[in-house]
Amino acid sequence: MVMATTQSNRLEERFRLWDRNGNGVIERSDFEREADDIIARLGAQGTPQAKQLKEAYLGMFDKLAEAAGTPVMNRGQFLQAADQEIIGKGDDGFASVVKPTIEAIVGILDRDGDGEVSPGEMHGWFAAIGLDGEVADSAFRQLDIDNSGKLSVKELVDAVRDYHLGRNDIPLLGR
Repeated sequence: MVMATTQSNRLEERFRLWDRNGNGVIERSDFEREADDIIARLGAQGTPQAKQLKEAYLGMFDKLAEAAGTPVMNRGQFLQAADQEIIGKGDDGFASVVKPTIEAIVGILDRDGDGEVSPGEMHGWFAAIGLDGEVADSAFRQLDIDNSGKLSVKELVDAVRDYHLGRNDIPLLGR
């Protein structure tokens, strides 16, 4: 499958962000460090939700590395694996590879235990990934498709999918 320019650019952006040490490859430790950083910024160290987030990030890496056939992915290998396993499989790909990570993120953010993300909880997420509150407010309004005042896991997975497909400009996994 040949990726559209926006999709390719968004995946290249992900590669750059996940290549935490800038060595030109994505390693399992890059995903582990990102998860640890997010957990720390959210003040969730040592919680069961933190463990779940770390496992989800590492599971996402493992699926992509398996598809690439290598434990360390260069840019081309990552783009091909992500296209094959996520973009190319559409909703099923996002459900399989991305949804566990979104569920784990919601698990940490969901302070009131309702299984959804409130506007205040969304502010916490955007602060953790380095985006400002104004962006969070605007993003929340755009993503709350059912106007419930909360974001469900499905709405968030759909938003990440739509971002990578170039349908929205809300970088829920960071920039």
